[in-house]
Amino acid sequence: MTIDLDQAVENFAASRDLTVGIEEEFAILDPATLELAPRFEQLRDGALEVPALVGAITGELISSEIEIISGRGETLSDAIERQRERRRALFALAERHDLALGATGTHPWADYRNQQIIDTAHYRRVADDLRYVARRNNTFSLHVHVGIKDINRAVRICDRLRVVLPLLLAVSANSPYVDGQDSGLHSARTQIFTKSFPRCGIPEPFGSWDAYRDYIQTLIDVGSIIEFTQVWWSVRPHFSFGTVEVRICDVQMTAAESEGLAALMVAVVARCARDEDEGRPIAQTAGRLVEENMWRAIRYGMDAKIVNFDRRSEHPAAEALEMLLAWTAPVHGEIGIEPQLPERNGAQRQRGLIAAGYPREDVYAEAVRETRESYGRGY
Repeated sequence: MTIDLDQAVENFAASRDLTVGIEEEFAILDPATLELAPRFEQLRDGALEVPALVGAITGELISSEIEIISGRGETLSDAIERQRERRRALFALAERHDLALGATGTHPWADYRNQQIIDTAHYRRVADDLRYVARRNNTFSLHVHVGIKDINRAVRICDRLRVVLPLLLAVSANSPYVDGQDSGLHSARTQIFTKSFPRCGIPEPFGSWDAYRDYIQTLIDVGSIIEFTQVWWSVRPHFSFGTVEVRICDVQMTAAESEGLAALMVAVVARCARDEDEGRPIAQTAGRLVEENMWRAIRYGMDAKIVNFDRRSEHPAAEALEMLLAWTAPVHGEIGIEPQLPERNGAQRQRGLIAAGYPREDVYAEAVRETRESYGRGY
């Protein structure tokens, strides 16, 4: 995936607003022990015999992880239907190979030192370049791509999304455990990924494609990157697909949560696009202030209080979410979206079991059960 900046401009010029792609990363597990199982290559090869999975799965750093992708949906509903069919096929394939799949942002007790990097040129390069930082990153995410026409417009929409990203993380938080212990966090995945990888987390605003292009060209010129995907920001313009890619969220324990969260992300991008087209001013919130909300989302998830820095006030995350839904409401009907989110997210449900005294193995077993019953039937 080498970098052709002129081709990126052409790809965005050919893009269409509000196409949608969904990417979900699952842990591959031994069903008896729920340990990570390095069997990606086996599932990849088996998928060649399943029409619904041809071109629909890919590797993601370690061989005990598998990613399923919807491909381009012309609408959110189209992307969801495509993803449902592929999920059903993937879970059936895993069962035939005597494997289970997990959907929390981290595995509760797996030792990252024992995981195998998949044998591709890209991930060999990542591992060789980042060493400990790459090997430490045994995490599982939900990414959503939203088509946006015009690359300058896409960069500015990414700028608008910066202040919203911490709340999207709070909604998605689903990883209280890491390294065999209760981390005390709601999204341990975010702590070990975005705080470790270079060119990661929430970027500063760029203002224009010219500024973003200069940044990428500088990284190329000084030998920092050779692929644009080595820029791991939590939101970025995807040069190949002509999309705004939202990358902030933990993978979701159930299909209903994943689809509701995808709908929310599409609605937020659509509203940002409308505000951009109508010339509404972009919030000039400093990165150091956005980071305050990021920490609150990592630590407390939907139990956090989210700060409105314009008003210097804080609101319970649930209240902030209601305000976000109200802000996006004008675009819901136009694009056929009504985000449906659970009363308690994955981290809250796991923390409820932890507080009740359940051991980590039982907490994870319950999460895997929810995942199997939800994703396995396609939802």
